[in-house]
Amino acid sequence: MLFAAVRERARTTVQDRTALFEQLIRDTNKQAYSLAYRLTGNSAEAEDLVQESFLRAYRFFHRYDDSLPFTSWLYRIMTNAHIDMVRRRGRIRTTSLESAGSDGTTTWDLPDTEAAPDRVMMENSLEEPVQKALMAMTPEFRTAVLLADVEGMAYEEVADIMRTSVGTVRSRIHRGRKQIRNHLLKHAPQTYGSFCDEL
Repeated sequence: MLFAAVRERARTTVQDRTALFEQLIRDTNKQAYSLAYRLTGNSAEAEDLVQESFLRAYRFFHRYDDSLPFTSWLYRIMTNAHIDMVRRRGRIRTTSLESAGSDGTTTWDLPDTEAAPDRVMMENSLEEPVQKALMAMTPEFRTAVLLADVEGMAYEEVADIMRTSVGTVRSRIHRGRKQIRNHLLKHAPQTYGSFCDEL
């Protein structure tokens, strides 16, 4: 009788954790895909990265501390999975700034269905050059810039996800922003000059 009660409690706990995991995945699916797409620059690779990240998260969900943000934990897993994918391929996916886009690299055309058409046009004119600059960076710079500037994470969170010091994160973000600024100023200073002042 006691063993049956213990087994039932364990089963309920597993069911509760599974339900919690499923809800967290539903809540973060779009954010995870967005980050994966920005890391890889390719929708097929982004889907693979999201799937691998969710599988790893499920496998190690018993280690997740639910007092901490799930996205930070998931982004750490995704960052590590991305680095593993790059290592397995034996190459780092970078593009020279001069040839970005001309060799068939994918741009990130993720439409915002709720945005006004004039805003979409304005954002698209800025998005493509920024995307090209991001894809030319090393994965470490790109990840740091995306987590801080796109996801809005604090430097401490980025450092935790990337398993590095806050100083290293600050350096990577600073250098990454500088690369974006230089790319935009080189290719269209009159168009992007005011944006570069903000970087």
